[in-house]
Amino acid sequence: MSFRSRELFNKIVRKMGPDELTPQGKETLKKCLPNSKVVMSRAKRGIYAGRHIQFGNKVSEDGGNKSRRTWKPNVQEKRLFSYIHDRHIRVKVTTHALRCIDKAGGIDEYLLQTPYHKMDSELGLMWKARIEKMYETLSNTEVAFFSPEEEAKLEEEFKQLKIAKKEARREAKRSMSASSNKQIPTAVGSPDLKQADQVAAS
Repeated sequence: MSFRSRELFNKIVRKMGPDELTPQGKETLKKCLPNSKVVMSRAKRGIYAGRHIQFGNKVSEDGGNKSRRTWKPNVQEKRLFSYIHDRHIRVKVTTHALRCIDKAGGIDEYLLQTPYHKMDSELGLMWKARIEKMYETLSNTEVAFFSPEEEAKLEEEFKQLKIAKKEARREAKRSMSASSNKQIPTAVGSPDLKQADQVAAS
């Protein structure tokens, strides 16, 4: 196990929790981790799908002189939608990784289909482990189905509840309109106003 693989293993165990992984799970995780020694540092913080800096020579056309040069991967920051998390994930990906994700059918499917030893990045390994764990918990949840009689009964109860709410609203409107009708202001020239004018004049 290379130094990089050992560091990745320790990091994943810390993130997942030491009690979450069984000894057999730890052994399989050790086998799945990539054994390559050198990976670009930027690739650890994104999904690069095996794309790294390539080295070569730039050859001049007329003299044939060679000068050393590098080709860097085309990295873009994208917001990819995850169905299991029901939100967008902001991640740095290469254009090659984007094509792979589109071909797989989404970020979740790409991470689930890609084997652990082909994941070069810590971020990809963490998202893969997290998504697998969420799918496992979802698969263990029990789904209850109602019989047709119970469904009809529930539907009838909801209808009765809606009718009761409508009646309560109607009664509230009636009481509001009745109370507003009682408080009609006195008309101009009424005896009350005349008395008030006489008191003010004296």
